[in-house]
Amino acid sequence: MPFVQVDDVRLHYRIDGAKAGPCVVLSNSLGTDLSMWDPQADLLAHDFRVLRYDTRGHGRSGRGSAAVTLERLGLDVVGLLDALAIPRAHFCGISMGGMTGQWLGIHQQQRLIKLVLANTAARIGTPEAWNARAAQVRADGMDGVADGAAARWFTPAFVASAPQLVARMIARLRGQDREGYAACCAALAGADLRGAAASIAVPTLVIAGAADPVTTVADGAWLVDTLPDAQLAVVPASHISNLEAAAPFGAALQAFLAS
Repeated sequence: MPFVQVDDVRLHYRIDGAKAGPCVVLSNSLGTDLSMWDPQADLLAHDFRVLRYDTRGHGRSGRGSAAVTLERLGLDVVGLLDALAIPRAHFCGISMGGMTGQWLGIHQQQRLIKLVLANTAARIGTPEAWNARAAQVRADGMDGVADGAAARWFTPAFVASAPQLVARMIARLRGQDREGYAACCAALAGADLRGAAASIAVPTLVIAGAADPVTTVADGAWLVDTLPDAQLAVVPASHISNLEAAAPFGAALQAFLAS
């Protein structure tokens, strides 16, 4: 398994696809790992060098010793690109990964070719809710969060039609490191990009789930209205839209990167 040391953390990553093609970085959501991108990695590997990584505190990546902030998550991506000698890349992040992408678009846009922000917002939730969730998992572990995750992540119809996939995602959430998860909750509690999002100048695709109760279509539309070069794609899904609506998500992603 490939790992790279970035500052205080050992990050797990995976590369698939065309070695000579442009690089696409895929960034996971809170409580998941790089395997969530399997459908998109398979799709893009024909034309792109696909780089996936486990966000610190998730999957096989270390937790690190530094306090986790959105800036720290963004600098992890910069360090990963530096370690792999990749000067510029496309970036696609979902939910928390989408907030990381926004930070990169604001502070490191010279490293980006195009940006895809899926099921995300310039501000997700409230500090009080994130801090309460961090306290919950630190006190009681991941079970309480995992028990209600299917209803937050997927529509009831998808839960009924794809029980094995949903069960696999929930099992991975249940197995996450509680402190790593809580630290990223704290990062989201402090993340508010509403005042800076307009400075993201790279071409951007915003993907929203039509049934997403966490980051709504209105959140996606706000980003499109605020960013100077952005377009919106709405797919028939809830919050983890790259899995629930893998085909339309992949089609929108592939068309945008090829344009």
